[in-house]
Amino acid sequence: MRIATWNVNSITVRIDRLLAWLESSGTDVLCVQELKCDAESFPGDRLREAGYEAVVHADGRWNGVAVLSRAGLADPVTGLTAGPEFDGRAEPRAVAATCGGVRVWSVYVPNGREVGHPHFAYKLRWLDALRATVAEDAAGDRPFAVLGDFNVAPADEDLYDVAAFEGSTHVTDVERAALAALRDTGLSDVVPRPLKYDKPFTYWDYRQLCFPKNRGMRIDLVYGNRAFAASVKDAYVDREERKGKGASDHAPVVVDLDPR
Repeated sequence: MRIATWNVNSITVRIDRLLAWLESSGTDVLCVQELKCDAESFPGDRLREAGYEAVVHADGRWNGVAVLSRAGLADPVTGLTAGPEFDGRAEPRAVAATCGGVRVWSVYVPNGREVGHPHFAYKLRWLDALRATVAEDAAGDRPFAVLGDFNVAPADEDLYDVAAFEGSTHVTDVERAALAALRDTGLSDVVPRPLKYDKPFTYWDYRQLCFPKNRGMRIDLVYGNRAFAASVKDAYVDREERKGKGASDHAPVVVDLDPR
């Protein structure tokens, strides 16, 4: 089974590339983030024509997540257990489903904006709610993974230049501690470093030629429980999909499973 995660940065803008990538990559399950559409405008018909069911959590703003599957889709859940609100609303940032016997969560962690901003405190509350939700859902022998755009670089080697991020979000000790607490529920990072590149980044800003100069970050992650990690036979960042006109600013992260 091939499972992937991809922040598409607007599924309506990127639908043609998304469908082409699903076909060329042979992906069975895709966790998608930053849909930027509401449930009514989600391109479900086109995905069904391509053989994919979908569970969608979206409201038309700057968030939105989905799980796409051609391996079955059962027991969908939208939102975190006791998830926090921001500005009086619960944002659509997490959705789960069981696909071919594998439980997956697609998550889009809040950006945080800047250290000290109310959105930064919200980000930390959200990560804590994710930890609590995962601890409840990941237990047992069923393969389980939480995949998505975490908006946190786990370590300094996940940055093109540590000095360039000094004082900013995504790299603070408290954010990395929240990721460590998530892993402490029994999860591990199943995408090893290095991969095919010395620095396997997953995100490059559109500005200042960041992609051609490889000024990126690794913030799109796959954390699996023991059963999931034991089934991984390959994992990679599809850097080629970041190239060309109309690309997302994120690349897909792909994991191949060989369930035992």
